[in-house]
Amino acid sequence: MPTINDACLFLDEFAPTRLAEDWDNVGLLVGDRESAVEKIMTCLTVTPDSAAEAIDRGVNLIVSHHPVLFRATKRITTDTPPSRLLWDLIRAGISIYSPHTGFDSAAEGINQSLCEKIGLEKIEPLDPIVDDPESLGAGRIGQTSSPVSFAEFTNQVKNHFDLSGVHVVGDKDKQISIVASACGSGGSFLSKAAKKSCDCFITGEATFHTCLEAESQGINLILLGHYASERFAVEMLAKKIQQRFSDLEVWPSEKESDPLAWF
Repeated sequence: MPTINDACLFLDEFAPTRLAEDWDNVGLLVGDRESAVEKIMTCLTVTPDSAAEAIDRGVNLIVSHHPVLFRATKRITTDTPPSRLLWDLIRAGISIYSPHTGFDSAAEGINQSLCEKIGLEKIEPLDPIVDDPESLGAGRIGQTSSPVSFAEFTNQVKNHFDLSGVHVVGDKDKQISIVASACGSGGSFLSKAAKKSCDCFITGEATFHTCLEAESQGINLILLGHYASERFAVEMLAKKIQQRFSDLEVWPSEKESDPLAWF
């Protein structure tokens, strides 16, 4: 029977921790590497709903995109909701692994998949890592098959992600050819997109001032929402894990949902 460590080795191969940002906290964050694993659940974030699902269904390993432990943790007690959640998972014997920004930047990671999902071509890293053995890096940049108006391109993106609405910045008639992406809260990559002469930058969420900066630089923005820009890849990751460990039960959380909704 596979162990937690076997799953960790596969995850590090698929989404190498060497690709993670310096400030990040990735890899096995909670657990015993020698424990056997029969059930794995992926999720975007460990929340009370996804944690309860994992406990109820007897999960051995949660693969959570966002780290459940990010800042320094001085105590794990039942005194606060976040630490109670972690305490409950530990009591249930559930290990937790986070690929986070390593998954964002991987060869088959979130940004690569996002660009492929919307049909971009000639995709390459937006911020390449110098001397990386696979020529990888953060974000992605690619080209549309032919120039298309921003209005039409935005509708195509909405359809690909099955979204009823997105926030946008920019002229709806502008012709879009070069597109960059950075999933999640990717506003910090705007300057890199500008240096690559991008017509459009796609991310999950951005600050008001980042939107103003994009407008001033003539770069159109599409904000998918943090959840929408990453959740699809968590579902994809569950399939990848299942393909590697065919005898295990693997699924993306069925209780997880976007806390934001259009009203």
